[in-house]
Amino acid sequence: MGAAVTAGIVDAHHHVWDLSVRDQDWITGPELAPIRRTFTLDELAPDLRAAGVDATVLVQTVTVAEETPEFLALAERSDLVAGVVGWTDLTRPDVGDTLERLRELPGGRHLVGIRHQMQGEPDPEWLLRPDVRRGLAAVADAGLVYDLLVLPHQLPACVKAAAEFPELTFVLDHLGKPTIVSGELDPWRGDVRALAALPNTVCKLSGMVTEADPAGWTVDDLRPYADTVIDAFGPARVMFGSDWPVCTLAATYQQVVDTTREVVGGADPHIFGDTARRVYLSRVGGRNSRT
Repeated sequence: MGAAVTAGIVDAHHHVWDLSVRDQDWITGPELAPIRRTFTLDELAPDLRAAGVDATVLVQTVTVAEETPEFLALAERSDLVAGVVGWTDLTRPDVGDTLERLRELPGGRHLVGIRHQMQGEPDPEWLLRPDVRRGLAAVADAGLVYDLLVLPHQLPACVKAAAEFPELTFVLDHLGKPTIVSGELDPWRGDVRALAALPNTVCKLSGMVTEADPAGWTVDDLRPYADTVIDAFGPARVMFGSDWPVCTLAATYQQVVDTTREVVGGADPHIFGDTARRVYLSRVGGRNSRT
């Protein structure tokens, strides 16, 4: 089946997981306890439809090779999931072959990108290691995008990598996870602007509510960060993502949609669909598109 590429809202970033299949070992401690359960697409679907979302991008959650084929098969059965950002070990010398095999699997046509939990790597320049750079080259050769899940101190390495691989589209997840709860803007702001200065970069307007104070965030808390990203990248290189179900730690799905509209100043067609369709969904079926 697979979701049709439509003209409605695209949620460019959400997850699902089933704890009966495998553990999500990152869900630890009392703060994350509310999401230490199974979350399925069937649970999300009513929220998507109520918000007017026609298509989504399902994003990897763990560095386990078996998850990506499962997500591809789910996308093939779904009328909502149009694209999958999966995971593979970029440091292996056979990355290109692995990506080719993934595309031959059921639902493989829905593979649009690759992501690694770089935020958990102790080396802030992990992305610049020779073996990782070889993997990035393979992702580029496959016509896929690379999602950046990083912390603010890792942004300079992202700038260097994006400059080295101009043929590869880099998508910054969650604005680079600025410390919204503290109200700090620098040096994150400068590093984001440096990344945005490169034309092969895009940013997801996602994950803001969980980087703010989950007990009492306001739209005004989020606005300086959203404004920075939109000003730096421009709406045509920014896309909406819910980060469901992680967002439920601080807001409902509809609240995330409404809050994003408020900080954007309306339902901008680029941010709420066109950017994701160009960057991600144009690659469904193996098609490629420049940013």
